[in-house]
Amino acid sequence: MELPPNWEIRHSRTYGKDYYFNTLTKESRWDAPPVGDKERVRASHLLVKHKDSRRPSSWKEENITRTKEEALAIIQEYQTKIQSGEDTLSALATNLSDCSSAKRGGDLGYFERGQMQKPFEDAAFALEVGQLSEPVWTDSGCHLILRTA
Repeated sequence: MELPPNWEIRHSRTYGKDYYFNTLTKESRWDAPPVGDKERVRASHLLVKHKDSRRPSSWKEENITRTKEEALAIIQEYQTKIQSGEDTLSALATNLSDCSSAKRGGDLGYFERGQMQKPFEDAAFALEVGQLSEPVWTDSGCHLILRTA
């Protein structure tokens, strides 16, 4: 397996599996670092669907009937709570997101360009690590995106 400069594979005795370690930055990760010019980001998100979403149902609600305006109002409420420090995206996503990523606190893992719906991808790649997006609309509904790597 080709690795970028300064990366090596090490073995975790605690977890009994290999991981990747950057000898220069001391970063460690379970998934392989990007090689070459493939740009990747890692993000978490919180999704609020509406009745016109591509699939207006979720793990917590069989038939979503809210309007786009109601979905936006909900997302803006969550955004205010996150920005004020009252709550975290991960905590809100775990309990309230209409995406199955809720079980991972909204974590979507690493992804490259071309793997997500275009508005979501554009927003995620434009964020700095640790930055929260404004509401982002896709065919799935309205999202808040937090870039984590």
